[in-house]
Amino acid sequence: MVRELTDAGQVRQACGDDDLLMWAAQGLRGGARAWALGDAVVAAAPGASRRDRLAVWGGVSCAVELVGHALAELGPSYRPFGERELVGEVTAKLDGLEPAGTFSWMSLPALRGPAPDGVGWLEPAADAEVTALLAADAPDSYAVPGVSGVSRWAGVRVEGELAAVAADAWSAPTVGLLAGVATRARFRGRGLAERVCRWVSRELLAGYGRAALMVDDGNAAAITVYERVGYRRRRVLASRVTA
Repeated sequence: MVRELTDAGQVRQACGDDDLLMWAAQGLRGGARAWALGDAVVAAAPGASRRDRLAVWGGVSCAVELVGHALAELGPSYRPFGERELVGEVTAKLDGLEPAGTFSWMSLPALRGPAPDGVGWLEPAADAEVTALLAADAPDSYAVPGVSGVSRWAGVRVEGELAAVAADAWSAPTVGLLAGVATRARFRGRGLAERVCRWVSRELLAGYGRAALMVDDGNAAAITVYERVGYRRRRVLASRVTA
């Protein structure tokens, strides 16, 4: 029988503390919900990284039933996502779903070495600078100042000009999410993105215990930076309810 999980401890126990599931569960705050059945768990969070997301974990048979149950409860705006093989099989077996896209989930359990120099949290007065940098050099960024769930921005300056940024955004109580990584075009090639990512990742680990991010599979340069920092990659599939 499907059972709804009512606190974060239950979610942790049911999914073995899987970082993707724990992030999507969002501590069961802000309208987030989770369910378990047999060896499967799903966790739903509205507006997490600007999508209504439904993370899927566990065995295929139970996951199919759980996803169907959750979508009936939540509505068609939620997008199941998780490891590609699992979500691919769930999507194929459940009527009304189709693949929506692939990307990667990357997680960082620990980080060694000193914090990079010259990086720090920006004051809210710098939001206009961050917005301008993103508009010019990372227009597809999900994280933008003022968007719900985007908590704070870090940056590094070159000769007083904001050159690279990254955000703490949509973080869960035990998984901090790195987002909005961008470098002004004329400052690329100097390792600034890696410096900012290392610094913010250290802050996320200190504040939440783990750090994670989502990245497009076609963004090879970004994936290389994240892997140098120490992030480990899991390839993910998202599906959607057909019209």
